[in-house]
Amino acid sequence: MEYTKEKKVGEGTYAVVYLGSQHSTGRKIAVKEIKTSEFKDGLDMSAIREVKYLQEMQHPNVIELIDIFMAYDNLNLVLEFLPTDLEVVIKDKSILFTPADIKAWMLMTLRGVYHCHRNFILHRDLKPNNLLFSPNGQIKVADFGLARAIPAPHEILTSNVVTRWYRAPELLFGAKHYTSAIDIWSVGVIFAELMLRIPYLPGQNDVDQMEVTFRALGTPTDRDWPEVSSFMTYNKLQIYPPPSRDELRKRFIAASEYALDFMCGMLKMNPQKRWTAVQCLESDYFKELPPPSDPSTIKIRS
Repeated sequence: MEYTKEKKVGEGTYAVVYLGSQHSTGRKIAVKEIKTSEFKDGLDMSAIREVKYLQEMQHPNVIELIDIFMAYDNLNLVLEFLPTDLEVVIKDKSILFTPADIKAWMLMTLRGVYHCHRNFILHRDLKPNNLLFSPNGQIKVADFGLARAIPAPHEILTSNVVTRWYRAPELLFGAKHYTSAIDIWSVGVIFAELMLRIPYLPGQNDVDQMEVTFRALGTPTDRDWPEVSSFMTYNKLQIYPPPSRDELRKRFIAASEYALDFMCGMLKMNPQKRWTAVQCLESDYFKELPPPSDPSTIKIRS
């Protein structure tokens, strides 16, 4: 056997993740063992998609799929070893990070997301927990279990994707058609969380998530999002005004004007007006001082 599994580090409904190593190189790896016995008719579609997209998606800011093998009827994905994730770093108050560090992390995240989108792939579960750090400080977009190809305009999709706190308003409304804009919304919420160091829109359940989102950012109206009122759940909503620029400055004390523009571009209610990954990467936020930190110099170990 070319790989050994040494320690279980995570477990979900359909998969167990182990730390291990590659015999020939001594390289540390992670092995994601997908329990095919859980699926009645062989492999689940999401597992097939995950393998397919990872094989297609080689990029410095996307997790690398090294190999695939079958063992005891389970599918094993051999992935590069990434020792920690952004959620751990945000929560650990003994780790100090600077605006330049946040800028570096946003730049790497958006490069990874842009690479997904230009390959016509929606990630559909961007959150700090799925942004992993390599040993040299690179952020890598990981966990493509909910990913899928960008659909044709009339293709019907499930709105039950993306972890609740990072879910775009069109998904909260139950939209059956959506675009890569859902991923950009998630990145915008992650950016806000990095600046605040607490979750920005922490809804208790799906109904509360709408309340929390619209109270913080304003309830969308037909004026800025044509036909938003035609969603079935819209009539039950309380109409909140969007926050003024002054209110946003008070919320995000350390943010520059360009940083606020950058965040607001990603958190536009109307998905058609929301910034694309390209617009984000071209933002003045990345051009102003301080420049992004060199990822290899950011100390994320407390």
